[in-house]
Amino acid sequence: MFAVLKTGGKQYRVEAGDLLRVEKLDAVAGAMIQFNDILMVGGETVTVGAPLVAGAAVQAEVIDQIRGDKVIHFVKRRRKHSSQRTKGHRQHLTLLRVTGILSEGAADTGVTPAVGMADARRAAHEPAPAAVSKE
Repeated sequence: MFAVLKTGGKQYRVEAGDLLRVEKLDAVAGAMIQFNDILMVGGETVTVGAPLVAGAAVQAEVIDQIRGDKVIHFVKRRRKHSSQRTKGHRQHLTLLRVTGILSEGAADTGVTPAVGMADARRAAHEPAPAAVSKE
């Protein structure tokens, strides 16, 4: 059985036991997380979502928070100024091991949903919703 999941603006085709390097997620090493944005589930029968497959999920274990290989960006302007600059960047990543694929019943598992760091930061700065009083 395989699934196609969406996280960090990318799509990944995964099977149970696969190792993944995805954009940094808000989770600690050893935690179990669940991806709920599943675009397709395959196996004996193929289910394609429109746009998502309802009730499907991919569960994974967080192995570690890592950084990717260094990417060098070299800028050189040639004409009258002869200036040059080197920039480097290492992307923050999360290393995962896929433990299971659920074709249905994802809401009943109780596993923490996968949340990206940008979503976590955005939620931390939003004010809490006001309590509604019933009078």
